[in-house]
Amino acid sequence: MVQPHVLLVTFPAQGHINPSLQFAKRLIKLGIEVTFATSVFAHRRMSKTATFTVPKGLNFVPFSDGYDDGLKPDVDDPRRYMLEIRNRGSQAIRDIILKSSDEGRPITSLVYTLMLPWAAEVAHELHIPSALLWTQPATVLDIYYFYFNGYEEEMKCSANDPNWCIQLSRLPLLKSQDLPSFLVASSSKDGKYGFVLPEFKEQLDTIDREENPKVLVNTFDALEPEALKAIEKYNLIAIGPLVPSAFLDGKDPLDSSFGGDLFQKSNDDYMEWLNSKPKSSIVYISFGSIINLSRNQKEEIAKGLIEIKRPFLWVIRDQENVKEDEEKLSCMIELEKQGKIVPWCSQLEVLTHPSLGCFVSHCGWNSTLESLSSGVPVAAFPHWTDQGTNAKLIEDVCDGNKIDPQK
Repeated sequence: MVQPHVLLVTFPAQGHINPSLQFAKRLIKLGIEVTFATSVFAHRRMSKTATFTVPKGLNFVPFSDGYDDGLKPDVDDPRRYMLEIRNRGSQAIRDIILKSSDEGRPITSLVYTLMLPWAAEVAHELHIPSALLWTQPATVLDIYYFYFNGYEEEMKCSANDPNWCIQLSRLPLLKSQDLPSFLVASSSKDGKYGFVLPEFKEQLDTIDREENPKVLVNTFDALEPEALKAIEKYNLIAIGPLVPSAFLDGKDPLDSSFGGDLFQKSNDDYMEWLNSKPKSSIVYISFGSIINLSRNQKEEIAKGLIEIKRPFLWVIRDQENVKEDEEKLSCMIELEKQGKIVPWCSQLEVLTHPSLGCFVSHCGWNSTLESLSSGVPVAAFPHWTDQGTNAKLIEDVCDGNKIDPQK
């Protein structure tokens, strides 16, 4: 009998890498070998920030996407990037599959994340079964599906009517702000990201061509019971939440140390500072790995923090080509007396700390699942892509309460 061997191909962004690594861990625990393929740049960043020994059964095979020094969103054309990662990535995973076969460790299945529909094409060409790992909620997948299957014109009109709403099968009543931003006319006019909708359309077309379409979804049954059944022709399989269980139950120390951060954690001993604060007293503020707030937005948040007089931990990432003096907030002296500002931190360590009171979040799906699994109330500040829908789920489904994924 052939040893199961999964090739896991991951888009090189923090929101894709984190759940993919958690999925890889679960496969390894089942005795399945995993080859993890992502870009050279992402692998370098992961290696730089990692403090763990790669466990037996996991192989990292980075490939060049043509941007080995990283994609600079303010400079590089994202359309060009998507073409490069498609062309180079297709050849790279084809080579990985053929080499593994020659070495007597054949790839038995391929799993790929969002934005990589071409990976499924390579798997089909080489007669290997494949499955999509959907790293957003099932509700978002459903909305995209309905958009491309009869509701496109209706959703495009949503931005012009403040009273607009839509009822889709098995989903809650949705307003304009609850839709993924790329579906709303006013949000999709930015030509820079005009490739996203066609990319999602291609993804769904790829799934439609499969005989018995299966999609692995980073969610769990108790959170989205109806959304998992909304697309009758797809078999949506909940495999989440893909967060390190060791932070929640303490049973597997390797699980907590084995991560894929693309950013270096602060050298500041923020954990010691958290230890010094009363239970449920800290306001934690973080907007993920992509969003950069304007100076005015940060000034308003700073004023709000000073007014409430609560201790806080605020993640403000260092930005390239921005001088420190330009970013320094006007009330920095007052802020530093009241709380801490760090460039990056271990989010699950913070969310599971007893001093945490609430989480001001952009509502990325990983952050949403981590806060939900940790039982931390969320103040939602969504910006784009799936975050508005995630905020809707937080408000309507979670309601600030911890839902046990095991029940």
